[in-house]
Amino acid sequence: MDSMRDRFAPVVTRLLDEDPRVAVVLAVVGADGFTEARRRHPDRVVDVGIREQLLVGAASGMALTGMRPVAHTFASFLVERPFEQVKLDLGHQDAGAVLVSAAASFDWPAGGYTHMAPGDVALLDTLDGWTVHVPGHPDEAETLLRHAVAAGDDKVYVRLSLQSNAAGRPVDGQRFLTVREGRAGVVVAAGPMLDAVLAATEDLDVTVLYATTVRPFDAAALRRASATAGTDVVLVEPYLAGTSTAANDALADVPHRVLGLGVGRAELRRYGRIDEHLAAHGLDARSLRERITRFTAGAVSAGA
Repeated sequence: MDSMRDRFAPVVTRLLDEDPRVAVVLAVVGADGFTEARRRHPDRVVDVGIREQLLVGAASGMALTGMRPVAHTFASFLVERPFEQVKLDLGHQDAGAVLVSAAASFDWPAGGYTHMAPGDVALLDTLDGWTVHVPGHPDEAETLLRHAVAAGDDKVYVRLSLQSNAAGRPVDGQRFLTVREGRAGVVVAAGPMLDAVLAATEDLDVTVLYATTVRPFDAAALRRASATAGTDVVLVEPYLAGTSTAANDALADVPHRVLGLGVGRAELRRYGRIDEHLAAHGLDARSLRERITRFTAGAVSAGA
């Protein structure tokens, strides 16, 4: 199966052909995928070199002229390194762009901590007005990329990952999907965490919601689910644990407990493999089952 990132260049190349507003801004990473697109659209495929602040600044300038820029590089270089430009050039100027990342939280462990970005979604949460898509399968990535580019002048972040569920689902770029229904708690699985969550909760009486658009947070879906499954909520996210505090906001008027499971704050200083990082952060199916079971049984507090 191809990866989410394998889909990125072909999809955006087709969008370049279809829509004269679309432009692509690169910082070396991923440039090989746009060789033919650059030949056909030399004025709308721009490689700024290893200058990530310029990457975002150039995208902002394009947006201010009425174009729909798509900027791409690794997450740590797209959100963290040029955060001032994301905040000012895009946010303060209200300039819409699509930021498409690769490498996710730890997709390339051999690259070291410089190429890891578990805090990217939490960092964007400090800014107003961002839509954040976290696909869990290449088919979903293609759908959500098209939604992102077609989203007028909105500011959109699409988080691509090598981690993937076995099958794609019919995502719409807005709502959570109800994958399983139960009566003893709600588990929200974000993007590529769905398969592990389904394996972990296979015989547990919980509702499982699938989130691929995590901002805006689908509070209505969570409230509907909690009406029958109760207000014990577990969030399983492939980025920093506890990022989605919006779950608390969704249930602010009722007693509830929320457990945020995701990437821990402690830095893991051995490269390892993706599966080893998942296990170390308790995001493998076995660990998730233990943690979800303990929480829904009332044995731990929301901050555990």
